[in-house]
Amino acid sequence: MAVAAKQVTTGPKSKRRRARGQIATIAAATVIGVITFAAIFAPQRAPYDPYQVDLPSALQEPSWEHWLGTDMQGRDLLSRIMYGTRLTLLTSLTALLIGSVFGALLGLVAVFFPASDGPIGRLLDILLSFPAVLFGLALGASLGPGLLPVTIALAIATIPEVGRITRAAALVVARQEYMQSGKAIGLSRATLFFKYLAWNCVPTVFVFLTLRFGFIVLLGAGLNFLGLGVAPPTAELGVLAAEGRNVLAFAPHVATYPSLAIFLLVLSLNVLGDALRDKLDKRLL
Repeated sequence: MAVAAKQVTTGPKSKRRRARGQIATIAAATVIGVITFAAIFAPQRAPYDPYQVDLPSALQEPSWEHWLGTDMQGRDLLSRIMYGTRLTLLTSLTALLIGSVFGALLGLVAVFFPASDGPIGRLLDILLSFPAVLFGLALGASLGPGLLPVTIALAIATIPEVGRITRAAALVVARQEYMQSGKAIGLSRATLFFKYLAWNCVPTVFVFLTLRFGFIVLLGAGLNFLGLGVAPPTAELGVLAAEGRNVLAFAPHVATYPSLAIFLLVLSLNVLGDALRDKLDKRLL
């Protein structure tokens, strides 16, 4: 049976599947690389000023002069998408890092100090029960629209998931012999917590964050689309898509291209996250 199983996993179908997976991973990495490069170097590479109004050129279709056309104010859509991607990635990455730090700390503390496991578990359940959109609405009402409420809402949406994943990984690490040996030889709590427990949870948390990043990008663009984030004329992918819905009937390119940028970015992040999970998550080996 073992030989038969090995033959199945190394057969032609399995090889073709791996080849398709590698092609998809390379394509996703290429798309992310191009998008990231365009976002980082938008001030140098954007063909036009994204905020320069040119009313006579309003709602032009894609052409050699404006590759993706223009919006209602005659602004170059490609330039605005490049700047919008820059802001979308910056907001999502900032929120992901903040939320992952707090979530990971909660998960680690819950395992390292068993008395805190119950209260922290209830806190994570409460945070998980509230949709990020609800947080965004509440923060938008109290703080006003802008990047701050969106970033806080995205960070809060990240905390409970990261906390649960970290807690599960820390429970496995806490049972390992090196943790028991460290306690036996009298290592400090700080050493056990950071060097032994936290450090050995990093691969699992990192794999999860690669899968979570695409969701955070999509959620952030959605909050901005609803008007909870930055306000026009600020270039952000969700805002650009929201602006285009008003002219969708006769100028569909204004909403289509920002939406397509969101789709490609999220899809590529998910594909690359799956590939990294297969490589780094030892539980799948």
